[in-house]
Amino acid sequence: MGTSSSSGRSSSLRNNSAEPVWAVLEQTGITFASLCPSDKDCIARAFAPRIKIIALHLKAKLPAHIELSDLISAGTLGLMEALGKFQPELNIRFETFADSRIRGAMLDELRRMDWYSRGLRQRIKKLEQVIRGFEQENGHAPTRSELLELTGQDRQELEATLEAVNSQIILSLDAIQDQWNQPGDGGNHREPFAAVAFHDIIDKLGHLIDRLNEREKLVLSLYYTEEFNMKEVALALDITEGRVSQLHSQALGKLKKMFVREYGDIN
Repeated sequence: MGTSSSSGRSSSLRNNSAEPVWAVLEQTGITFASLCPSDKDCIARAFAPRIKIIALHLKAKLPAHIELSDLISAGTLGLMEALGKFQPELNIRFETFADSRIRGAMLDELRRMDWYSRGLRQRIKKLEQVIRGFEQENGHAPTRSELLELTGQDRQELEATLEAVNSQIILSLDAIQDQWNQPGDGGNHREPFAAVAFHDIIDKLGHLIDRLNEREKLVLSLYYTEEFNMKEVALALDITEGRVSQLHSQALGKLKKMFVREYGDIN
């Protein structure tokens, strides 16, 4: 009988259809650890379908051999981390916090996985060199037909290589965006991967970055090249931190759209 209050809360979680069961975590003073096992199970099961949705969305950007089950497994660990670390004092929805942790865990797993064979890595390197040399000489990106001739790859190999490059770029931008928007971080405790990933794709996206407006380019330069934090960028540009965040998100969003439009979607 000593667990009656927990049992009552468990019943409330199951029967209240006006809000998601995990909304109880947004109440100050209630943590996942303080809930009874049945409540914990109820919340985890209720949130589980979101893991698959996030995994499916991410898999659409990846080479076909990446297993959906691997992404879901990583996302499940991300959910458990979110459940353990969520703080209602952050004044954000639990699902916003959890989605970020789930997606971050999947991206972490992809970075740990060696999903490029040695041969594919060599083809990627050669392709990047060919594209860069062609652009410097001709002032525009080569067509698929020109790439086939320049690389000596057959059409199937070329498409697989382009898919890998596209995945690498878009996932890097996604990871950078996720890191910037990490709830409660304020942009001041940047994961090294974010800056490394950005510098890694500069060569591939250089001509696209040139198409951003001056304010957007300046925000990216200050944050990734000068290594300013969000507050320092705001002070340097005499704008609010919120405006810096908006410009950053706007710039990365434009880069992704321009890349897909110019080089084609990977789906």
